[in-house]
Amino acid sequence: MKRLFNFAIFVILGSALLAACDREAPPAPDENAAGNAGQAAPQALLDSEFSATLAGHIKTLSSDEFGGRQPGSEGEQKTIDYVSARLREIGVVPANGDSYLQAVPLVEMTATRIDPLRFTSAAGDLEFAVPDEAVVWTKRVTDSVAVEHSDVVFVGYGIVAPEYDWNDYAGLDVSGKTVIILVNDPGYASGDPELFTGKAMTYYGRWTYKYEEAARQGAAMALIVHEEGAAGYPFGVVQGSWTGPQFDLISDNRNMDRAAIEGWLSGEAASRLITAAGEDLAALTAAAAERGFQAKPLALKASGGLSNTFRTIESHNIAGILPGAVRPDEYFIYTAHWDHLGTDTAAEGDGIYNGAVDNATGVGALLALAEKFAAEPRTARSVVFLAVTAEESGLLGSRYYGEHPLYPLARTVAGVNMDALNVHGPMRDLVVIGHGASELEPIVERLAAAQERYIRPDPNAEKGFYYRSDHFNLAKYGVPMLYAKGGQDHFEHGEEYGREQAATFTRERYHKPADEYGEWWDLRGMQQDITLYYRLGRELADNDTWPTWYEGNEFRAIRDRSRTSVAE
Repeated sequence: MKRLFNFAIFVILGSALLAACDREAPPAPDENAAGNAGQAAPQALLDSEFSATLAGHIKTLSSDEFGGRQPGSEGEQKTIDYVSARLREIGVVPANGDSYLQAVPLVEMTATRIDPLRFTSAAGDLEFAVPDEAVVWTKRVTDSVAVEHSDVVFVGYGIVAPEYDWNDYAGLDVSGKTVIILVNDPGYASGDPELFTGKAMTYYGRWTYKYEEAARQGAAMALIVHEEGAAGYPFGVVQGSWTGPQFDLISDNRNMDRAAIEGWLSGEAASRLITAAGEDLAALTAAAAERGFQAKPLALKASGGLSNTFRTIESHNIAGILPGAVRPDEYFIYTAHWDHLGTDTAAEGDGIYNGAVDNATGVGALLALAEKFAAEPRTARSVVFLAVTAEESGLLGSRYYGEHPLYPLARTVAGVNMDALNVHGPMRDLVVIGHGASELEPIVERLAAAQERYIRPDPNAEKGFYYRSDHFNLAKYGVPMLYAKGGQDHFEHGEEYGREQAATFTRERYHKPADEYGEWWDLRGMQQDITLYYRLGRELADNDTWPTWYEGNEFRAIRDRSRTSVAE
């Protein structure tokens, strides 16, 4: 699933985010490039404060010896041994009792039989082939699931959002029923800046939320209608991401509280289905974006089923802490995912997905930050360093930490997530994903200005990228989290150069064996960003402020409740 996330991030944000990696040096920049080309970066930005061993960490973690760092593999053991040993050497103490490890139980499920989706209506029976017209799966850890002759309800965007005075399930009982749901949220659909957050997607627009809410409502089957603009990717990405083996967490009830069947319908299949029920999909979609929308029962019965094989593995998050000197029970947290895609033994060449940029850079930064904090006077608050597993499988390690935190999230002041950092030199711009969300941003803007840089908001906020990396799984429990990195406005070579490198990465290196460390890498930009991350963490770990989400943000109420509970 994370393959989908990262593909979307690098393709759609390629012109705005510099995340590049290349096996060979990039082409020499045009000396006459527009913008800031030829202007040298200030020396203050070129000095590394704490990353003398940064390149060594990245080279080691992305070496062939680590085999692509897939959860449950020999590469996982090498990774957790390496990171734990480095934390111990630095002087960071274990965060889980006497261990640096937090066990994360995972299940890998592979469908061995998937029945076509079948619907009966007064106009006749319809059958949608998998995966051509529909893609379905189950999160239940069981041999097989089946839904037979289930009533069908169109629930619009499938959202229950008190802060936006919105409830698509109001007065509705969908227990045992099949719900048809639109992707994204009403603000995107209407373009109304006063509805939700306008074009910028909220978490309520994410497919993950829609399945979670459908399960809370008791639905037996939850099907999202695919629409490329609203989803941010074509149906082919759905077909490639939700077929084949799927990892998930295992809850105490083996995920039996999830809908029996989850999935997507292609836009064309959904249109035919709604027409068979005597309705018009375009008209229902328009109505669903209006306040006062009421869910629409459809004259349909739905059936589907599938069988699974599954295996369980124990993966691990890696966590260390530097206890605070004054308020050790308050925390600032840094996160990065250590996993990548492993080794494809059937591929030509070595088939090793080394994951140098994605995300040996983030783990290298995590260790560099740990070393810097350990070498400086102890902060008032504690500082936590967390490397999570199974990000590439759907943010599973961070989700597990959010559900089973080693330290109370209500007492976690804020944090920074680091994923696929800049290897192309110093940048004038810092792209803030999810800009406009929290009180961290004025601090970040001030720190960026001190580096002679400026903030660039996410230019594709309607795609919801803030909800697609590990920081989200702390944010949804109320913790203000920063996800930002150097953009495209190179101090010396200008913006066109940055765009070219991002495009090259997406085309040639992203989630391919070619994502390897390059001796030509220019780590000045990464040092630049790590310095900003350090100064942010140092400031908040040394003072007594509690930044929160801006009024109207979907996480504000959660934070307010958690802080109130601590005060009581």
